[in-house]
Amino acid sequence: MSRDNKYSWACPQKVLWLTQLWLLLLLFESSLVISEVPPHYWETPYSMPYFDNSSRREVTATVGQAALLHCRVRNLGDRAVSWIRKRDLHILTVGILTYTNDQRFQSLHSEGSDEWTLRISSPQPRDSGTYECQVSTEPKISQGFRLNVVVSRAKILGNAELFIKSGSDINLTCLAMQSPVPPSFIYWYKGKRVMNYSQRGGINVITERSTRTSKLLIAKATSADSGNYTCSPSSSDSASVVVHVINGEHPAAMQHGNSSASSLRSTWSPVPLLAITTTTAAVAVTWNWNWSSSSSSFVAATALLPAALANWWGRRSTSWSWSWSLS
Repeated sequence: MSRDNKYSWACPQKVLWLTQLWLLLLLFESSLVISEVPPHYWETPYSMPYFDNSSRREVTATVGQAALLHCRVRNLGDRAVSWIRKRDLHILTVGILTYTNDQRFQSLHSEGSDEWTLRISSPQPRDSGTYECQVSTEPKISQGFRLNVVVSRAKILGNAELFIKSGSDINLTCLAMQSPVPPSFIYWYKGKRVMNYSQRGGINVITERSTRTSKLLIAKATSADSGNYTCSPSSSDSASVVVHVINGEHPAAMQHGNSSASSLRSTWSPVPLLAITTTTAAVAVTWNWNWSSSSSSFVAATALLPAALANWWGRRSTSWSWSWSLS
């Protein structure tokens, strides 16, 4: 084979080999680029912003405790995120800037994060309603969030005034009502003195955060334990009860022994009473003459004697009526 024929055969083979190598390099570079793109990039047409629906859309907050609404936007790019109050379409924030005179509203955002949080410090019940997280696309996209602001109150089970027999145990149970999260603490007070850390023996406070309840137990109560007791959970209005420790029983209310419930007891003396009330009998006489028929009729009606009987069950009355007539 001549030298010219040798090169004429080898050149096409070399070109084909180089072409294959070039294609392999292109495929390798393409795979690198694809691996660097987040998976959600290809799921969204033209890489447009969209909302991450993993955020809670309904939030309950208590009065005085900061409320947070979390909005997550993917692929935001150079667009802006705004918070709008739905009831009056008032713009609260744009980006991290506040656009309202009410400085309780604030936008929180960390650089590089997808989360834009609306923070409302010291929320009030009037702040309840719908808020929109809005993205400045064309057309705009938005996501609504519902905020409920409630007043959390403490409640002491039983009567507002309790009478405890001396030597019995005081057992008070407090419940934090309408608290969206368990209270971080529940303190008991007698007057202004904290009972949770009292040095008096026989006092025990049992608090269960999961059930939002707290029990105050005072063993073998004496007259010195009488007073005003207050239950005060964190982020909740407090509740109070007046406790009287007496030597005998009280006719209105009494808490006995280890029982946590108050009971009613009557101390009536079963003395039967008999009361008879009479009224003056009234007699009405009607004399009617009928000259045309030469007859007369005499009608007399009357006598009403009511009587009332009362015994230790209470007073009850019955009445009788009696009438007679002549014709």
